[in-house]
Amino acid sequence: MANTTIVVLLFLILWVSTITAYPPPPPIQCTAGTSGCTLQNSYGVWGDRKDCRASNVIYPTTQQQLLSIVANAAKNKLKLKVVSKFSHTIPKFACPAAGNSSVLISTQNYNSGIDIDVSALTVTADAGVSLRDLINKVEDAGLSLVAAPYWEGVSVGGVISTGAHGSSWWGKGGAVHDHVMKIDMVVPAKENEGFSKILHLDAKNQLFNAAKVSLGTLGIISKVTLSLVKGFKRSITFNFTDDGGLEDAFMSHAKAHEFGDITWYPSKHTAVYRYDDRVPMTTKGDGNNDFLGFQSNLIVVSKSTRATERKLEKAKNVKGKCAMASSFITYKKLIANGLKNNLIFTGYPVIGRQGKMQTSGSCLYSSSKDIANTCAWDPRIDGLFFYETTAIFPARKFRDFILDVKKLRDLNPDNFCGVDIYNGLLIRFIKASTAYLGQSTDSVVVDFNYYRADSETTPRLNQDVMEEMEQMAFLKYGARPHWAKNRKVAFSKVEKKYEGFNGFVAAKTKMDPENMFSSEWSDKLLFGKKGEDFDGCGLEGECVCSEHRHCSPTNGYFCRSGLVYKEARVCRYSPSSLT
Repeated sequence: MANTTIVVLLFLILWVSTITAYPPPPPIQCTAGTSGCTLQNSYGVWGDRKDCRASNVIYPTTQQQLLSIVANAAKNKLKLKVVSKFSHTIPKFACPAAGNSSVLISTQNYNSGIDIDVSALTVTADAGVSLRDLINKVEDAGLSLVAAPYWEGVSVGGVISTGAHGSSWWGKGGAVHDHVMKIDMVVPAKENEGFSKILHLDAKNQLFNAAKVSLGTLGIISKVTLSLVKGFKRSITFNFTDDGGLEDAFMSHAKAHEFGDITWYPSKHTAVYRYDDRVPMTTKGDGNNDFLGFQSNLIVVSKSTRATERKLEKAKNVKGKCAMASSFITYKKLIANGLKNNLIFTGYPVIGRQGKMQTSGSCLYSSSKDIANTCAWDPRIDGLFFYETTAIFPARKFRDFILDVKKLRDLNPDNFCGVDIYNGLLIRFIKASTAYLGQSTDSVVVDFNYYRADSETTPRLNQDVMEEMEQMAFLKYGARPHWAKNRKVAFSKVEKKYEGFNGFVAAKTKMDPENMFSSEWSDKLLFGKKGEDFDGCGLEGECVCSEHRHCSPTNGYFCRSGLVYKEARVCRYSPSSLT
């Protein structure tokens, strides 16, 4: 029955892949007759499942209005947090402080300014400009933005605030903030300065390295100037092959291909090497990258996929999950994971302009009248619901991590089918950065998504394997968390992992001495506060378990040592607390 359901789902996905989607809901909801507004991320649920609330929300359209908002907040001792129209950050950095003095500033309507200097090869944009609008304008001028995250549902201000990135060790690297030339930031000021001011920051200013990855805790980013290059195309080929030697091949792959990455499906012993290189504009080809995971889906497909996985979880049906993973991987190979030579995929290489290849997110766009199709994770439809763990390793440590994961996999490859249903382990590359909260050395980023239960008290099939990988990354190898992703446990002692952390704190003290842009939520993450201590806190990554009650003893999940990384403490299903 499970295999039949999967075949039907894949047919529907193929049929709907060119249909536009019902646009995502706005992240801020203000209900008439109630006090205040609620902020959600794009998944509709925060890591701790607790709402973020603010007493008011303001939608500025000009820099002058930003100055007035900050001045008013400084005079009246208000707390501010900035959010974009997308709100795609998973941790609660955008959540305002508790109480009636918190105000949300949405940059949704601060999005009209995009100014290109062709001779200087730069573009200056308002913070609320969407990445897609920026890229289109740049490409229309015959230029290209070199770095971009794979998901285009982000704003210019948001993409640099959180360290968003693509994949590259070449040139300035894959992180967008390392292509920033200037930042205008609105910050509080003294009374004789009008209570607010604009800081014009560039590489000559000591605050620039703090502002490049600010997490929204320094002030309001107003304008960003990014470097550009002459327009170019990219040529992409996916090579599905055995994962033997992956631990030795990743380094040479990154050095050989400017935008290369690797997708690893451990349960299938498969690695997918992305050969992704810059080619001249004269190269024939008008392809585009419409990544499968970011395409619109029929609501019934998303709901059915979630329902199938939910049933497999409840039945502890590992083989059913493996059947799902095999079907999805086969389908991704068939359609090149969304690459299209024109309207469809007809063969490698797929060649297209940089602006059509570097990022994607077609499920974002449609008329609101189209209510049959959405992004698969749209919180209104009971579709996909998952965690996203993203760890950033110094390149020299990543080989040993791969070897440890292989040891864990080899104990029972089927235990990894749950992560392979989504996108396996996505391996990307970012270059050393001068940003205080960027990477101090050339680094490797690994992302993996996995099932999240409907209830915070429901344990998950093979969750101990995901937790052991998570703890291998962040505890054994000292990996750093991606600022815009991850569960709370990933941020433990994060302040000790950044050589520039003290420099960032010093800049924060200078730019926002009264902590106007801080909240208890952002402080817990930024300063790596200790995990929670309540029954079940280990189930959702609110803590690393140290007692059985942190797991779910009534459901047979107890706190155990790791299987390969023995120092790990994970919630594992066992017949009794003694086994």
